Amino acid sequence: MAGPSLQHPSSTPPNPTEVAQLEEPLTPLHQPLLHESGLKHTSGEARYVDDLPSPPGMALCLVLTSPHAHARITRRDAAKARAVPGVHAILFAEDVPGLNDVGPVIHDEPLFAVNEVQFMGQSVGVVVAESYDACRAAAKLVEVDYEPLPAITTIDQAIAQGSWLSDPHVMKRGDVDAELWKSEVKLSGEVRTGGQEHFYLETQSTLALPEEDGSVRLLCSTQHPSEVQAIVAHVLHVGRHLITVEVPRMGGGFGGKETQAAPFAAMAALAALKLKRPVKIWLNRDQDMAQTGKRHPFMTRYEAGFARSGELKALKLELFSDGGFSTDLSRAILDRAMFHSDNAYYVPALMFTGRVCKTHLPSNTAFRGFGGPQGMAVIEAIMSRAAEVLGLDPAELRAKNFYDDAPRNVTPYFMEVKHDRMPRLWKELLASSDYLARKSAIESFNASHPHARRGLAITPVKFGISFTTSFLNQAGALVVMYADGTVQLNHGGTEMGQGLHTKMMAICAHELGIPPASVRAMTTATDKVPNTSATAASSGSDLNGAAVKVACETLRARLQPVAARLLGVPSESAGDILFAGGKVFLRTRPELALPFGKVTQEAYLSQVPMSATGFYKTPDISYDKSTGRGKPFHYFAYGAAVSEVELSGLTGEHRVRRVDILHDVGASLVPTIDRGQVEGGFIQGVGWLTCEEVLFDAKGYLLTHSPDTYKIPAFGDAPLDFRVQLLEDAAQPDVIHGSKAVGEPPLMLALSVVAALRHAVTAFGRPGAHVDLKMPCTPEALLNAIEAVRSV
Repeated sequence: MAGPSLQHPSSTPPNPTEVAQLEEPLTPLHQPLLHESGLKHTSGEARYVDDLPSPPGMALCLVLTSPHAHARITRRDAAKARAVPGVHAILFAEDVPGLNDVGPVIHDEPLFAVNEVQFMGQSVGVVVAESYDACRAAAKLVEVDYEPLPAITTIDQAIAQGSWLSDPHVMKRGDVDAELWKSEVKLSGEVRTGGQEHFYLETQSTLALPEEDGSVRLLCSTQHPSEVQAIVAHVLHVGRHLITVEVPRMGGGFGGKETQAAPFAAMAALAALKLKRPVKIWLNRDQDMAQTGKRHPFMTRYEAGFARSGELKALKLELFSDGGFSTDLSRAILDRAMFHSDNAYYVPALMFTGRVCKTHLPSNTAFRGFGGPQGMAVIEAIMSRAAEVLGLDPAELRAKNFYDDAPRNVTPYFMEVKHDRMPRLWKELLASSDYLARKSAIESFNASHPHARRGLAITPVKFGISFTTSFLNQAGALVVMYADGTVQLNHGGTEMGQGLHTKMMAICAHELGIPPASVRAMTTATDKVPNTSATAASSGSDLNGAAVKVACETLRARLQPVAARLLGVPSESAGDILFAGGKVFLRTRPELALPFGKVTQEAYLSQVPMSATGFYKTPDISYDKSTGRGKPFHYFAYGAAVSEVELSGLTGEHRVRRVDILHDVGASLVPTIDRGQVEGGFIQGVGWLTCEEVLFDAKGYLLTHSPDTYKIPAFGDAPLDFRVQLLEDAAQPDVIHGSKAVGEPPLMLALSVVAALRHAVTAFGRPGAHVDLKMPCTPEALLNAIEAVRSV
């Protein structure tokens, strides 16, 4: 079906004079709300998979992993291990009744390695026992002999050896070589961005419960219950109808539980089916960090041509990502990196080429932004360098290259940019942040402080919203209404702390005209809403919210004739009956309002169906990879940030002094939730770009495998002065109640911190000096950059 209209007569609340006698707030939409689990999070009442009571007879799992990044398996023997008291089973590839593979797109990721291991930490088997002590004792006695093979552990090695996971993806426009040759100023170089550990508070966890007829129920911490269901089904060689996946809630996901929850769920399910008893698998922090993938590291080579006035004329990019040992979602992530290599800028002539490298490291995977941050980091580094070389204010140079009216409104993949909020947003933020006055004050500070420098920068974000794999842009919902007027809400999205349930409850309450307290968001489960897409791509509210709305419209339409009878009005007037503030009333006679519960009770007595499903698919999404053309996004979300930093020339340490953000979330469904997403996304981006450094040694061993070696931002790393505003009067057409996605775009606002650090570094040297600042901008990287500009 085509996407339904996302507005209807009751989407806009009735005129206040029509509902003067209603006691409850008219609608919870577009108003501040508490996170539905916020108090439970802080009190400890919120239950995650590992908090659930252990069922009788439950066994535990420990994954047997490879000690080599690349090796041939020559022998396996678990006889001694199986004799350890308390051990129930040790399972290998030959114990898998179905397909020994957990690859989400391409079958190149074995559940258990068979003849060869391809990263240090790859699963070879799993121990199932009464206790973790028994698991560990048995694991020490499992004998696996390996013949080490050469390992590829960097992008550069993969390129040199022709080790790939994808064919080249090419997007082009115009004659880029000719335009580069004609350009007045030519720049070339490399931009590298590192990996990032998801560091969700709740590590990977699944509880498998065997049930009747060979079925299994999985309580799983996953962003994609339907994919877990599908993968477990083919591993067990059963139909999906025998596998039910429930997600109570997640303690964070950030993309790390989109595909990579499935292998651990499959191990638990396999063990539960073999033993006919409950089985739990849970990873501690070190295990989780060593066995799962990260954000993709990228290396990008660029050639850029500019006019002396600052206009970008031509851009050639070669993007290489580190996919790890298997494909996972790497191809789609590379695609999105390429889609965002323009960020908010029009590029007249271009050629972007991208390819995924295969290395002998854990398979890298989705992470907030899904390649977009890596693409934007390149163009922002180019813009900063161009401003340095040309002696222009970086803010002016960036604004000069924004998308504009036709013909400067077409992306590198030939999608027209509509509803462009960037010019308005940029102007408002420059004014509200007092950018020009602060820039002048910083110049004075830098002139009088020999060992410290401050920097100031503003950068934009234009982020496309939709799954770029078109068929994933769909969602379902099941809304169950009870005779007392309360409601249970089921939808296909998963709650990982981001507030999706809060928004869905607000939409449901608005559509039925009841308070949010009358709506209960149920555990996401595949037996309630089937064939769901991952809660990812910032699309959770757009897709699931529209599906919830459709289901509620169906219920409301069923209740209107019932209400008409109770109100004593003709049936032809049923369409004029409104639902708001917990009451049901005729538009022209609000004083005769009925309690919502009275109408639902009458509907029950009148044998009216009290549950409804809803479905939504995003219209007009497509992309042809062979031509590099299409419309992969429904719309763009916009934002901009002004960041001010202070940098020590003695130690390379820095402090983010102030951040001003203006972000476009359309007509925010729940402003308190959206503001939290903007703040959290920005801080996570700051971590990726300044302090989170994923390091492997030459043998493929993860050096940064726990909090003592891997630094995520702490309270002290937050800006001293943090100002976040949502763009006002910015409703987006054809999206649920005028809102916009918010999960991923704010992360890229943190690129303003890198640009500000570049500004501070340049102040240690002569004007126009080339700044070689590596990301993440750790104290070592910053000190090296400072020394380099001082030496010129």
